[in-house]
Amino acid sequence: MTPTRTQRESILNKIETVVAEKYYNPAFDLSAWRAIVQRHRQAVLNAGSTPDFEQSIQKMLEELSPRGLGLLSSHTPITPRNAINASFTVETVQGDRRWVFQDVLPGGVAAAAGVKPGDILLTVAGKDVVPPAASKTEPSFEMQHSIPITILRPSSAGTLPLDLKIGAPKYKDNPYSEPTALYTGSLPGGVSYLKVSLFPGKIGIDFANEVDAIFREKIDSSASLIIDLRGNPGGGIGGLALMSYLTPDRLPVGYSKNRKMAHEQRNPHSLPVFDKVPRSKLAIPGLALKFFGKTSVFLYTEALGNRAHRGKTAVLVNEHSTGAAEMFAQFAQENGLATVVGVKTPGRLVSRTASKLGHGYRLVVPVAAYVSAKGTQIEGNGITPNMEVPWSFTEASEGRDNQLAAAAQVLNGTHR
Repeated sequence: MTPTRTQRESILNKIETVVAEKYYNPAFDLSAWRAIVQRHRQAVLNAGSTPDFEQSIQKMLEELSPRGLGLLSSHTPITPRNAINASFTVETVQGDRRWVFQDVLPGGVAAAAGVKPGDILLTVAGKDVVPPAASKTEPSFEMQHSIPITILRPSSAGTLPLDLKIGAPKYKDNPYSEPTALYTGSLPGGVSYLKVSLFPGKIGIDFANEVDAIFREKIDSSASLIIDLRGNPGGGIGGLALMSYLTPDRLPVGYSKNRKMAHEQRNPHSLPVFDKVPRSKLAIPGLALKFFGKTSVFLYTEALGNRAHRGKTAVLVNEHSTGAAEMFAQFAQENGLATVVGVKTPGRLVSRTASKLGHGYRLVVPVAAYVSAKGTQIEGNGITPNMEVPWSFTEASEGRDNQLAAAAQVLNGTHR
C-alpha cells in the first residue's frame, strides 16, 4: 500500500534526523544536507505510488552520497550476491551485451537452482534482461519469492529454465540468503582449498567454531592453502578468527572510525580492543557490556600459533569481494601473510546501521569507516592484488577456473 502524505512526511523527517545524527563523513555539512532535503521534499510528498516515493527518496540520498545510504523495506530488491548468492559480469554474446553468472556460491540460491559460472542470463520472470549500455549494474532481486529464470549454457545446445527460490531474510536490517559459509577441498600438489562465501553472524561464534574444526581436521597438516573470497559480500566480525590462522602472533588488524572520533582526532590506540571471537554464546553478555554503544573498536588477531601453511598462502579476490572480505585480504597483504590473486576489489567497507523509520521502512546509514593498523582506508580504494588475473568467461564456459589455477601455480612456484 502506498504511504499516505502524512506517512511520507513522517518518514522524510526521520530520514533527515537520522542522517544528521549518524551519517559518517568527517566533512558532513548539516546545512547542505538540509538544503538537499528541501529540494526533494515536494517530490517525496507528492509521489503518486510506492515505487515513485521510494525512487524520490533514493534520488535525494544519492545527492548526498552516491552509495552507502539506502531505503530498505520487505519488498526492496537487493543485490544478487545477497539475494541469490551469485554475482554477474557483462559479456558480449553473439553480438549482444548479456549478464553472465560469475560467482556462484556453494549452497546458495543460484547453486541450488542449478546455475553454474559462465551461464548466461536471458530472462527473469518471463522478461528479457539486458544490461544498460555502458553499465555493469547487476540485476537485483526481491527476497521471499520464487523467481523463474532462463539461462543459456554455452556447453549445451539450448536454453534452460531454472527456478530461484529465495527465502525470507534472517536479519531485516541486512537481508540476505545464506549460502554455505565454508567449503573445503584440495588441489594437486598438497594445496588445501577453503572457499569462504560469507562471514555470517554479527559476532561470528558459529563461524569461528567451524573455522577451528576445519583447520584442526583438514588444513593444519597442509603445506599450502588457498582462501577464496571471490563473490564474498562480507558480513560480521567472525573473519577475525580466520585471520588468526594466518599468523602465530597477536597482530593489530585495524579499527573503525566514526564521525565523532574523526572530529576529535582521537588516538585509535585508545579504543577498546576486540582480540578474540568468542566460541560460546555465554560470552555475549560480557561483550555487550564492554562494547555497548561503541561504533569504534580496534581489532587484533588471536595468536593461535604457527601453522604449516604459514607463508604459503594465497587469497583470491575479485570485483565482488566487499566488506569483511576486503578487510581480510588487506590484512593478509599488508602483513605479507599471503599472495593476493585476482581482480581489484571495489572498496566498500564502512560500518552500517539500519534505523527504523516506521511504516515498514528502514534507513541504512554508514556510521564508521574502517582503517587498517597501517593507516590505510579501504572505502573508495579497494585492494589491488599482488597478481592480477582477470576472470575468463571462455574458461568458465568450459568448466575451468583460470583464477584458481593461477593461485595454485603461485603456490607451486610454476606461475609465469
